[in-house]
Amino acid sequence: MQIAVDVMGGDNAPACNIRGIHQALTDFPGIRKFLLVGDSAIMKRELDHIQPSIDVSRLELVHASQTITMTDPSSTALRQKKDSSITVAAGLLKNNQADALVSAGHTGAAVAATVVKTRTLEGIERPGIAAVLPTPTGGSFLVLDVGANVDCKPIHLAQYALLGEAYSRYILRAPEPRVGILSFGGEDEKGNDLTKNAFKLLKQMPINFIGNIEGHDLFTNDIDVVVCDGFVGNVMLKACESLARTMSQILKDRMRKSPVRMAGAFLSKNAFRELKELTDHEEYGGAPLLGINGNCIIAHGSSTPKAVRNAIRVAAEMVDNRVNEHIIEKVSSIDWQQLTTD
Repeated sequence: MQIAVDVMGGDNAPACNIRGIHQALTDFPGIRKFLLVGDSAIMKRELDHIQPSIDVSRLELVHASQTITMTDPSSTALRQKKDSSITVAAGLLKNNQADALVSAGHTGAAVAATVVKTRTLEGIERPGIAAVLPTPTGGSFLVLDVGANVDCKPIHLAQYALLGEAYSRYILRAPEPRVGILSFGGEDEKGNDLTKNAFKLLKQMPINFIGNIEGHDLFTNDIDVVVCDGFVGNVMLKACESLARTMSQILKDRMRKSPVRMAGAFLSKNAFRELKELTDHEEYGGAPLLGINGNCIIAHGSSTPKAVRNAIRVAAEMVDNRVNEHIIEKVSSIDWQQLTTD
């Protein structure tokens, strides 16, 4: 297995990416080679900082002279920066030189580069970014799309359901993933034109479709896959991230108000540690871009070495569990023309 890493992508690049690769080298001996994509001189300088503890025999540097920054518009970045690290890495994926790609860089550019280079899987019109979120019992559920496509048609939500169902089954290990549409009411007739028409499609598909779900159903143990358009999904995800940070800060501030509370916090430190681990996005590594003809994990722009290491782990799991092959098998079993005309 060979995994390409966009070393120049992310707020903390390239240092955090190199250190994340260093951790992955030790933790994942099954990955035969890491393809480090970026400016060769810069990458060599970063590697020198951690040698001789790093096994360079499993590393290959792939030079890319340009970097797409977080402020570059994705619509023009690929045309103006054809030798960017994310474009070169996507090219490795296209040419089967890499089995998977990991990037903590510009999300829009990562989506555009991989779609342009690899295209989508046969039968899939648009890819979706899937976010893994925690449940109270230590499990997780999937939401997609969270930002790849802000304007969707019902057929796209139906296909997201298949993408999410495969990922939930083979990566998150849900035996019979429960799939729902995010809406503002649980009743079948609730929603807008998009969700109501998607509802009709999902009822006919070979999945465990449980209907509409509301916002208060998200962080429970009652759902495995939530489908929505990228606009709604991205707003929801950003709101959840902000709420988690805010509640954490409020709790810390209140705990410091008296010695008694501080003593209680000390006695509860193990519970707080478990809570942090459960809600820590670094544990999940990154969001899979599902539906492309390849394996791609898009990590958070502020990823730490731990997050990069886990993004590499998830990428390897996608390859090992042949997620795309399972998606193709399910998609090919559906008569889409009949489904959309019934």
